[in-house]
Amino acid sequence: MNQIRLFALLLVMTLLLTSAGLAFADELVVYSARNEQLIKPLFDAYTEKTGTKITYVTDKAGPLLQRLKSEGKNTRADLLITVDAGNLWHAAEEGVLRAVDSPALGANVPDHLKDPNNRWFGLSLRARTIVYSTERVTPEELSSYEALGEPQWENRLLLRTSKKVYNQSLVAMLIAEHGKEKAEQIVRAWVGNLAAAPFSNDTKTMEAILAGQGDVAIVNTYYFGRMLKKDPNLKLALYWPNQGSTGVHVNVSGAGVTKHAKNPDAAVKLLEWLSSEEAQNLFADGNMEYPVNPRVEAHEYVKAWGDFKASGQNLASAGMLQKAAIKLMDRSDYR
Repeated sequence: MNQIRLFALLLVMTLLLTSAGLAFADELVVYSARNEQLIKPLFDAYTEKTGTKITYVTDKAGPLLQRLKSEGKNTRADLLITVDAGNLWHAAEEGVLRAVDSPALGANVPDHLKDPNNRWFGLSLRARTIVYSTERVTPEELSSYEALGEPQWENRLLLRTSKKVYNQSLVAMLIAEHGKEKAEQIVRAWVGNLAAAPFSNDTKTMEAILAGQGDVAIVNTYYFGRMLKKDPNLKLALYWPNQGSTGVHVNVSGAGVTKHAKNPDAAVKLLEWLSSEEAQNLFADGNMEYPVNPRVEAHEYVKAWGDFKASGQNLASAGMLQKAAIKLMDRSDYR
């Protein structure tokens, strides 16, 4: 009798553990540096489509990486979503992401917008390009990033602080394209042409142009889009530099499956869906970005800014050369 009871008890425990495992397999945990208003509609759509419950935690890129490192094997996170290829590369090098073998991701994400070792994948694209005053500058006066260091832009150039990863990645890509010596000459020339001390964000940089403090700047396209949406008569316009050479500097918001994911297969399926034709506009449009999937067109609002040739340099360089870029900017007195 005791053996029968013991067998029954073991059977019940096995069923309970199996049920708990199945329930857990139907839930994904995502750590996201992308804001809640941008990711929640995506997750809601995926849950409705698949029945998979998604729990998410949002924070800045740095704290999320530190959290993953400190949690180690005990983390509940299955997927990390973060902004800028420099941050994605850093997360991979810190060992918190795993390599993913996925033909779907290979087809959906161009090679230069993902990690060469398949640890992270770009999901939306933004260009870091030139913005100018339509009252004081004509597009014919502009040509390249490098040319912003020429004498005609003395006391007319504005920049965001070098402390922000977006500019660190921009300079890292300049190093990749030109080498350290030439890249430093370019940055020093920019600093020499500054009309004001660097600003804390792109919005303040563009507001300074509108206020007459400067005439040109380098900003992320979606910041321009936000301002233009508020004011359709905005006296600013975008310019696509380096169209005859290296192309416009681009960057990504992207994601990777965590090293210690409890549900890695489900995480890969979510990542594949995020890169799919079905989801790409949902991911990009909310922040006025470009889809990375070449089969998906940008929202009409974004397309209205014009077509451009983008740099084909692999964005892993933004991370690999980040330390060199920071040192270069410091030597150049770019603060």
